[in-house]
Amino acid sequence: MTNLKLATLNGNERTVVPVDSLRVGAGFTMIAGPCTVESEEQTIETAIAVKKAGAHALRGGAFKPRSSPYAFQGLGLKGLQILKKAKEETGLPIVTEVIDSRDVFWVSEYADVLQIGARNMQNFSLLKEVGRSERPVLLKRGMNSTVEEWLNCAEYILSEGNPHVILCERGIRTFEKYTRNTLDLSSVPAIKELSHLPIIVDPSHASGRVSLIPSLSLAALAAGADGLIVEVDINRDKALCDRDQTLTPSEFTRLMEKVTGLYQFMAAQQ
Repeated sequence: MTNLKLATLNGNERTVVPVDSLRVGAGFTMIAGPCTVESEEQTIETAIAVKKAGAHALRGGAFKPRSSPYAFQGLGLKGLQILKKAKEETGLPIVTEVIDSRDVFWVSEYADVLQIGARNMQNFSLLKEVGRSERPVLLKRGMNSTVEEWLNCAEYILSEGNPHVILCERGIRTFEKYTRNTLDLSSVPAIKELSHLPIIVDPSHASGRVSLIPSLSLAALAAGADGLIVEVDINRDKALCDRDQTLTPSEFTRLMEKVTGLYQFMAAQQ
């Protein structure tokens, strides 16, 4: 990895990314919320529920790049306005995806963290544009990408002057069909060895199954992840996107209890 300069460790202290009052990379961060923003009521009620359970930030998709052009693509600007209202109601910072370099400036007016999805990991013009922004960037690993390719994409952001990059392992594509993707937990300690950047894990997209999210979440924490990002929806059964991998608020509350317990146990051992 001699071509990497900014993202690799090289004896530097670990990066801590400020997001409002949060410090991602210092302690454990939980990001939760619906796959897609579908209505003001759905989003705000979900935000209230996840905050009550202990979430630190709200995720929600206003723009949704989908495999099919006929699938729900998100509410766009209206979705961003709803997310802004959810933040006003709960105080939770907003994590939302930006999919077009032309949209970075104005999406930044609503988002506290700009998410780059797996499909856009190697959209280099988009990476450069978020690198010129002042917002932290959550960079998801591409489903067919190596760790080195992933770090090189982080390099595009860092080299444009934005030091606030959070990596997100969300599973890679393998021959396995039971799960939506295959969670590469080895990437967590690998990133810790190779890079100073914080890394969180997305067990929702990795598994595609609600039943597997708790186990994968605990395994990610044990592997050294700095946090999790999970899908939670107050109206899961009516969700337009990813309902099979979306937790209800009560399921999320139980997950938080387990994750918090493990985190406290691990912290006591250090």
